Amino acid sequence: MRHNKKFNHLSRTADHRNAMLANMAISLIMHKRITTTLAKAKALKKYVEPLITRSKDDSTNSRRVVFSYLQNKYALKELFGPVAEKVGDRPGGYTRIIKLGFRQGDAAQICFIELVDFDENMAKTPKTASKKTRRSRKSSAKVEENAAPTAEVAEEAAAEAPVAEESKAE
Repeated sequence: MRHNKKFNHLSRTADHRNAMLANMAISLIMHKRITTTLAKAKALKKYVEPLITRSKDDSTNSRRVVFSYLQNKYALKELFGPVAEKVGDRPGGYTRIIKLGFRQGDAAQICFIELVDFDENMAKTPKTASKKTRRSRKSSAKVEENAAPTAEVAEEAAAEAPVAEESKAE
């Protein structure tokens, strides 16, 4: 029976699982995005998010607690430096898992897990505007008809302006 055994053991012994999650957490902190299987990514999310929360409070005790999990001073410096700055105001949800498909060899689900605040592509996309109410087709057709002539008038005015300036100069 599996009573009160809530986390995924990943078919590994406890020591192997802890070492693997620590190595994956170091890679995630250093590279900001890693590709792995979906099961490992979900386990890593539960492992690394409390460490990121702990990094918001830059004290000696929190550094020692995080170092006991990671055992890598470069990852610790990165976590308490740029990562803690970017996630300082975020209340949680520091990682994002995006599914990529299935691996060819064993059909395992592959995904990448990334730190949310460090994804440049998602940050550049403009947020969707508020949804406009649907109007009748007649009113939208009139708006389009009226919009087109104004653009043509503006182009004609721009084309005539240089001609007028040249005649004044002579």
